[in-house]
Amino acid sequence: MKRISRITVTSRPALLGVVVMLALTSASVAAADDGPGPLGVTADVVVNRQTARVGALFDADRADHLAGGHFCTASVVHSRQGDLLVTAAHCVSNPQNKLVFVPGYRDGKAPFGVWQVGKRYLPDGWSKDEDEDSDLAFVTVDDLDDRPIEDVVGANGFATGTATGATAVTLIGYPDSRETPIRCTNKPTAHSRTQQRIDCPAFTAGTSGSPWINGDDQVVGVLGGHEEGGDTDDVSYSVALGGAAAELYRDANSER
Repeated sequence: MKRISRITVTSRPALLGVVVMLALTSASVAAADDGPGPLGVTADVVVNRQTARVGALFDADRADHLAGGHFCTASVVHSRQGDLLVTAAHCVSNPQNKLVFVPGYRDGKAPFGVWQVGKRYLPDGWSKDEDEDSDLAFVTVDDLDDRPIEDVVGANGFATGTATGATAVTLIGYPDSRETPIRCTNKPTAHSRTQQRIDCPAFTAGTSGSPWINGDDQVVGVLGGHEEGGDTDDVSYSVALGGAAAELYRDANSER
């Protein structure tokens, strides 16, 4: 199963079957708390400064009726203009789809506003061939009430070249079957030279673009990559963030 809940943003074939509703059982989802909890256990997200930087992507025509309309996840990363998000390339690759971002989205509400997605930065490898090793993108969002998004919710760093599995990371994402986000902390492992993987249950369709955040508040992975995030709900993938990711990040910062 791809981790995107609709297919109009890419030219790939439609998903087969029906997304199974996320089962919030004690086996897969722990009680929410303020800490990372045990490794490899998925939990409800606690609202705090860190989680406010993560939000859901919607088609722009859903801006006035958000409930049930999110399809991918994105997060705010630091930039000179304070307006930059990181997500998976397969979430934003169709320029005809006008999008909005809602940080901290919950239960149809936009506690920090609805932000219009502007410019998109995709690697050449994705734009030309939809290469899974290029499944990473940055997008800008327009200021809201003359304030950039980073001034409102803060931002994580974006780190490249970190050793896979050197530390545990926390994934935060929005399954399309839920109106609240989930999180899971675990140590990634190398899937290949260009891909990393992590074992975290219940990261279903809609969680594409979820940030992998280390203990220094740095994004060191983005859910996507291999099989656009993975073909099972319990194992997720990310492009290994190396030189190409660093160059894309520089481009997203320097062109404005």
